[in-house]
Amino acid sequence: MASLKELKGRINSVKSTQKITKAKQMVAAAKLRKAQAAAEAARPYAARLAEVMASLASKITVTDNSPKLLAGTGSDKVHLLVVANSDKGLAGAFNANIVKAARLKAKELEEQGKTVLFYLIGRKGRPVIRREYPKQIAHMFDTSDVRYPGFNEAERVSNELVEMYEAGKFDVAHLFYSKFRSALLQEPTHQQIIPVPPPKVAVAQTDSVTEYEPDEEEILAALLPRYLKTQLFGALLENAASEQGASMTAMDNATRNAGDLIQKLTVQYNRSRQAAITTELVEIIAGAEAL
Repeated sequence: MASLKELKGRINSVKSTQKITKAKQMVAAAKLRKAQAAAEAARPYAARLAEVMASLASKITVTDNSPKLLAGTGSDKVHLLVVANSDKGLAGAFNANIVKAARLKAKELEEQGKTVLFYLIGRKGRPVIRREYPKQIAHMFDTSDVRYPGFNEAERVSNELVEMYEAGKFDVAHLFYSKFRSALLQEPTHQQIIPVPPPKVAVAQTDSVTEYEPDEEEILAALLPRYLKTQLFGALLENAASEQGASMTAMDNATRNAGDLIQKLTVQYNRSRQAAITTELVEIIAGAEAL
C-alpha cells in the first residue's frame, strides 16, 4: 500500500493535471466559436460552386481539348489520397479517425489493383501512414509554421496538386478531412476532387442549347482551379472547427476523469491516515497498560 506521502503527492499531481485540462478545455471552447463560424460561413459557397461544376461537367461535351481537371487522364490507375490532419494533439480520436478512413480507402483501392499514393497535410497523420506505406508518400505539406491553415495554404496545396496532376503523377485525387457537425460529433469525410466528379443526381437533359459567354474554355480555365481551392479551403476550415470541438470534448472528459481520480485517492488517503492514527492510538494505549 502506498504511503501517506506518496498518496498526497499523487493527489497534488492529478490536481495540477486537472488545472491544465480545464484550461485547455476553456481555450478550445473559445477557439471553437470562431472556427465554427468560419466553417459554416464557407459551406454555402463551396456547396454551390460544387453544384455549378457538376452541372457544367454534365452539360459540356468532353473532348481531347477539354481541361484535364474536368476530362481526366483517361485512366484511373494511380490514386492520390490527400489526407488533412492537424499539427497538434490532445484532440481525442480526431486525427486517428481521418487516417483510418484514408487507410480503409487505400486498402479498397489496392484490392482493386490500383496504385495508391499519399499527400499528407499536417503532422499528426504522418507516423501511422509512413509506417504502413513508407514508399507511397508523394508529398508532405507542412502547416506547423502557421497558427491555422487558411486560404493561402489551400492555394499552395491546390497549385502543387495541379502541378503533380499535369505531370502525370496520378489520375484521381481523393480528399480526406473531418466535417464538423457539433462539439460532440466530427464526421470523417471523403470526396473526389480531381477530376471534377459527375453530379450525384442525374441532371435532366433538355433540348435547349446552352450558350457560354465567354466561351467554355475560358469559363472552365477560371472555375476549375477556383473549385479545387475552394474545396481544399473548406476542408481546412472544417478540420479547424472539428479539431477544437474534439479537443474541448476530450479535455472535458479528462477533467472529469481527473476529478473522479482525485476523489478516489482522497478516500484512500483518508483511510490510510485513519488507519495510521488508529495504529498509533493502539500502541499508546498498549504502552500505558504495560506500565
